[in-house]
Amino acid sequence: MAANTPKAAMVLSAGIGTRMRPLTNKIPKPLVEVGGKPLVDHVLDRLAQAGVERAVVNVHHFAEQLERHLAARKKPKIVISDERGLLLGTGGAVVKALPELGDAPFFHMNSDTIWIDGVQPNLRRLADTFDPAAMDALLLLAPTTGSIGYAGRGDFAFAADGRLTRRGERQVAPFVYAGAAILAPALFKGAPQGEFPLTDLFDRAAKQGRLHGLRLEGLWMHVGTPDAITLAENAIRASTA
Repeated sequence: MAANTPKAAMVLSAGIGTRMRPLTNKIPKPLVEVGGKPLVDHVLDRLAQAGVERAVVNVHHFAEQLERHLAARKKPKIVISDERGLLLGTGGAVVKALPELGDAPFFHMNSDTIWIDGVQPNLRRLADTFDPAAMDALLLLAPTTGSIGYAGRGDFAFAADGRLTRRGERQVAPFVYAGAAILAPALFKGAPQGEFPLTDLFDRAAKQGRLHGLRLEGLWMHVGTPDAITLAENAIRASTA
């Protein structure tokens, strides 16, 4: 494990999973299985392999199921951030969890992000690339073309120095946020309380030149619907054949 690897992580797991229905009518989306393993375990196993010691997981939809499942994990240590009473959005969720995340940069992961690494693990590449002097956030980005299960218009374009520009409303961008990042606590300075999207802080950091990206090496899979599960499982099987 590299010395610069964050020891803490935030794993967003409180969403309703509307697009994954009917599966999420009975279970939370993080417990939907891909390749015989719940999505959240794909993420937590990757964090454990990277050397993360502590993962804050927020819960809301079928929270008890997710808590029971996570209670069996030893690595990383799981800390539950309870959002049963009020969903705080992707930004508010992190603000609530900041006291548990500490004052150093931390990994930020969507619980449904899944990819096949290239030669170097992408979380290690993020850790090696993150520069707190120049960045408030370093996002892992996948190309919109060639990613499995993604048919959107992208999120960002790269500048030559790695800084990111968000796609305009009527534009198409070549890269999509892959649901993994390293964030500095400084990103949340002056952040609002309550519910708000993390993209608000990304936009602010971009205007300050402190939002950077790293291209994912390997293959990213967007598992947003039941149909996408089969596509992802086929890609995983092909990668191990």
